Amino acid sequence: MTDTITASLPTHSAPATDSFNPPGWLANPHLQSILPSLRLRRPLLMRRAHRITDCAEEQILDCGDGVRLMGKYSSRQSAGHAPAKDLVVLLHGWEGHAESHYVLSLGTHLFDLGCDIFRLNFRDHGPTHHLNRDLFHSCRLAEVVGAVRALQQQHPEQRLTLAGFSLGGNFAMRVAARAPAAGIRLERAVGVCPVLRPHSAMEVLENGPFIYQHYFLGKWKKSLQIKQDLFPDTYDFDSILAQGSIRAMTEIMVERYSEFENIDAYLNGYAITGSVLAALEVPGHIISALDDPIIPAADLRDFPRNPHLHITTAPHGGHCGFMDTLGAASWADRQIARMMGLEKRPE
Repeated sequence: MTDTITASLPTHSAPATDSFNPPGWLANPHLQSILPSLRLRRPLLMRRAHRITDCAEEQILDCGDGVRLMGKYSSRQSAGHAPAKDLVVLLHGWEGHAESHYVLSLGTHLFDLGCDIFRLNFRDHGPTHHLNRDLFHSCRLAEVVGAVRALQQQHPEQRLTLAGFSLGGNFAMRVAARAPAAGIRLERAVGVCPVLRPHSAMEVLENGPFIYQHYFLGKWKKSLQIKQDLFPDTYDFDSILAQGSIRAMTEIMVERYSEFENIDAYLNGYAITGSVLAALEVPGHIISALDDPIIPAADLRDFPRNPHLHITTAPHGGHCGFMDTLGAASWADRQIARMMGLEKRPE
């Protein structure tokens, strides 16, 4: 099956030149997907990540139309180093945040290689529910474009790279497609295991291993409860919180709190398959694992032939895992550094 998928990818796509080879005990896709986020890993991660967290400055960005998004900015200069030539904006996944392990891991790796790092929180992610009255949903692209544009205006001399994981990878690719029209000069955008076709991801969450739906249900319900407590005159989520599936919750959310006619229109609204990336004018890179248990690899076949779009696949890696050691940068972290010309490829 994986050979068939790889063979049918667009011609600008290829397996990684330096393959991801985790030790046998780490090869399982579910372990790869779950282990990176476990709390037991945090002490190992923070031995590295304190280099960006110690110098991090909280910033609230004006994204236009009254929307405010918050993030953490770590500059090389504030840490006592020479000014950086590159600014990398990192985007977390759904119900993640700027302190998520995979964000800190990549951010630390690129910071150590000489980049400034901005870790952006989406609306209603991390401690940001109070900043905007309206709810987050995955089609709120304009405000993320506005955040990236605001950062470029603050740092006009730096080369700007955008990198995201899962839903954040999906946003990264959509921002890249819109960047020229928005006046944003991107060097590149990278999506690690991005959501490709939301209908497919929804089906997997509904019918796949219970642990994934349980994980996201719990985090989403907690987020909605925070929002309701902050804006009790606007929101009553009792009927949503009583649901036992992500699809059922999404259907009610779309019906009551969005501009979309139905759930299908909403899910189609943030797909990046089909012709969505056909007009991409800046280098866009997708890194995917063929054994991803949340994002079906078969959807990788539904992309346009665009010389700016590059798809890197690995047989293993799970969902945003790519871990071959517990305490160091992941294989995906190293791949992104190489794409930026910060690390040499293995001989």
